[in-house]
Amino acid sequence: MSNAASGMAVNDDCKLKFLELKAKRTYRFIIFKIDEKQKQVIVDKLGEPTLAYEDFAASLPADECRYAIYDFDFVTEENCQKSKIFFIAWSPDIARVRNKMLYASSKDRFKRELDGIQVELQATDPTEMGLDVIRSRAN
Repeated sequence: MSNAASGMAVNDDCKLKFLELKAKRTYRFIIFKIDEKQKQVIVDKLGEPTLAYEDFAASLPADECRYAIYDFDFVTEENCQKSKIFFIAWSPDIARVRNKMLYASSKDRFKRELDGIQVELQATDPTEMGLDVIRSRAN
């Protein structure tokens, strides 16, 4: 068992689903949550490839922290189709302090387990991770 300082353990399913998103594009997004009883990060929700960014944003709880991976498709100024994998640390202002601290202390370890994250965002309210922010960070 790890102590809280080094972050929560990461369930193997998290890594598996991330690899599926990265390699096979099986999902548009994955939302992860910390299960305090199991002392590990687990998969909370999976978003089908057909879902839009709005569906992803609506899947994040308003009052609890989450980690999220979002596969963002876009077209560059040179008209090339590209995609970037975003890691979003969702930590709403109204979340409990303990909840925020738990997610903050486990973030780096969790990110290290997922190889292939291209852009990281920290968001405390939906405007900090709006589609305009995602677009500007992708280019």
